[in-house]
Amino acid sequence: MPEDHFEVGVIVARRRLKGPWLDHAWLPASVLPGVPAAAPWTRLGGNEQEELFYAGGFEVVLHPSATSHYRDNLTSGRPSLWVALRRAAGDEYAVAAVTADPYEGEALVDGLEAIVEAVPMPPAIQAKVAAFFDAFHQERTFVKRKRSRADPEALARGAIGTGGQKERRT
Repeated sequence: MPEDHFEVGVIVARRRLKGPWLDHAWLPASVLPGVPAAAPWTRLGGNEQEELFYAGGFEVVLHPSATSHYRDNLTSGRPSLWVALRRAAGDEYAVAAVTADPYEGEALVDGLEAIVEAVPMPPAIQAKVAAFFDAFHQERTFVKRKRSRADPEALARGAIGTGGQKERRT
């Protein structure tokens, strides 16, 4: 049975800005296909313009009802994971969410007051998502409802409601 959840390590970048209001910005940079032994917020390296930090691990959960979304992501030409960072206190941030569902990733942008970026999905995670898709996807056929035709005589009488009772509009 394929995994329905797995942990990833999140790498974030602290980029220097040249503006009068902010001197830097935090952005999700990439994900690792596992959680390293490093402590959260360990500096990984960088230069004057950008520093990289390991922000910590986060659990990605896959849902059987979203398999068509995972397929859309995997076949997009650029499979991604959406990472959301939320301000914790002062200049500190925490990983708020990581998802493989592109539509959930889009929804994270609205109203969460978070920094959300799509980062490349590593091949090992692509394989896990593809295995989950293969195991749980069921194609659903679209069935268009047929509407019942209106009764022109009932409309002419001004009858409202159903169940044998007739009411007159006044």
